[in-house]
Amino acid sequence: MEVNMSPEEVLLEIQQLNTNGANLSKKSIKKSNPQLMRSALHYYPDWDSAIEKSFTG
Repeated sequence: MEVNMSPEEVLLEIQQLNTNGANLSKKSIKKSNPQLMRSALHYYPDWDSAIEKSFTG
């Protein structure tokens, strides 16, 4: 699994998507931004953990 984003970039991308009103469901992101999903799952135990970390810092 190739990862091209740093943990910080993953969190910033999630925050930006949320600001833009994007659907942050796992299914939606997996389809629309698979690189973000791969990177998030590389650094965090699951998608929900990545979302939570992006909002709590």
